[in-house]
Amino acid sequence: MSATTTTHSAAGAANAAVTTPRGRMTALARAETTLLGRNKGTLFAALFVPLVLPFSVWSASREMDLAEAGLTTGTLVLPAAIGFSLLFAVYSALVGVFVVRREELVLKRLRTGELRDVEILSGSAMPAVLSGLVQSVLLAVGCFVLLDLSAPPAPHLAVLGLLLGLVMCAALAAVTAGLTRTGESAQVTPLPFTFVSMLGSGMFVPLDLLPDRLASFCELLPLTPVMTLVRGGWTGDLSAYEALGAVATAVAWTVVAVFAVRRWFRWEPRH
Repeated sequence: MSATTTTHSAAGAANAAVTTPRGRMTALARAETTLLGRNKGTLFAALFVPLVLPFSVWSASREMDLAEAGLTTGTLVLPAAIGFSLLFAVYSALVGVFVVRREELVLKRLRTGELRDVEILSGSAMPAVLSGLVQSVLLAVGCFVLLDLSAPPAPHLAVLGLLLGLVMCAALAAVTAGLTRTGESAQVTPLPFTFVSMLGSGMFVPLDLLPDRLASFCELLPLTPVMTLVRGGWTGDLSAYEALGAVATAVAWTVVAVFAVRRWFRWEPRH
């Protein structure tokens, strides 16, 4: 009786100790959500800034000849609003998260447990990614209502562009975090990519209104294919060849970013 009871107890304890990747990532994401909620500065930048910047695009659009590019105010502002959400709610926020957790030795301690590297990064990124997803949907609904947009003729392109943008921005945030020394500098290192994307990826100025050479260069920027797919979902004038090219560019940047993370991401404080 005693031996049988002991055997069953040991088996129960072993079963209780078994965890799944999904469970581990969910637990980490829950803890990260709590920590993120305590950081008022990050919350402000992630939630408030993307809601304000679209008004700047709306004001600037009144000085543009959007008809020349085959666009309307709505089809300019909506992709820009989603782009701002990706930049501030996902990319910039995650750079700070990764750097601060590394400097506080959180990442190093997590690696000593059951969590794998990809689970640590994915679980830590999950709250910001979900926040960016929800915010992008709300911004799209707001633009749809306020700017009198019609239903998108190719919604699958917009959804694909958004999903690619979420994954890419999370991966690029990890790359930037690997190059960032301190939590204070994490407020600065995301700025170059943020400004280049805002100015060159078609958020403020459509690429069709830029000189041909400059537009050809801007097409290769990481967030340009995301903007192209989201805008194409609402305009319906994106050909299959252009859509495949945008998807290929976005996937290529994501693959390069993942490779860079595997190669250069730092798990311990930089001294």
